[in-house]
Amino acid sequence: MSEATINEICEALGATIHVRGDFDRPVERAAVGDLLSFVMGSDSDEAAWVTIQTHLNVAAVAVLKDIPLIIIASGRDPMPDLKDRCEKENITLITAAPSMYGICLVLGRLGLEG
Repeated sequence: MSEATINEICEALGATIHVRGDFDRPVERAAVGDLLSFVMGSDSDEAAWVTIQTHLNVAAVAVLKDIPLIIIASGRDPMPDLKDRCEKENITLITAAPSMYGICLVLGRLGLEG
């Protein structure tokens, strides 16, 4: 199993950074999903989470699962309250232009497992 730092992931995706958390924190896997209950019930602890959801409840799930990086796909912008909560919880919040699938391809090339 490989790992990549949050900084390496952001650079590989050409991401827009909305909230800068711990950029040196390593991530070993990715979680992908828009259904919050699915992510809560999956093995997504400490993963990079790829979603198109942009609302406040995304941060609540990230806190519950100790997810250090939320990647919003398809260039969507996060809601202001999501940015505020991620700032408070030290969660990196980024937007990337590719689709969820495209982001997963990049994460796979970095060696992250799903």
